[in-house]
Amino acid sequence: QAQLVESGGGSVQAGGSLKLSCEASGDLFQSCEMGWFRRPPGKEREFVSSISNVGTTNYATSVRGRFTVSRDNSQNTMYLQMNNLKSEDTAVYYCAAKWACWGSWANWGQGTEVTVSS
Repeated sequence: QAQLVESGGGSVQAGGSLKLSCEASGDLFQSCEMGWFRRPPGKEREFVSSISNVGTTNYATSVRGRFTVSRDNSQNTMYLQMNNLKSEDTAVYYCAAKWACWGSWANWGQGTEVTVSS
């Protein structure tokens, strides 16, 4: 069964860094686009970043310049390098896949928690 599995979350002090990984099984890594979303405590889920199957990237304004999304096609893995973390980055981070470019984010991982202390 195709699935997405996140890892790399943890606790870090403000100004620190973390790198999240999302391993895709099955055909999911062939999706048109893969992305990162997050749900801060008590808030709605929000878009963080995405990368297409040809390497086009997108970022939320709040993370642009601090976060970098990448993918390793040989490992079927997407990454999110998070630098200069702030307390407002505290959230559960989810990996998602959009099979068709015009479709919806239909496949989701279980999430990995990131806590940034100030």
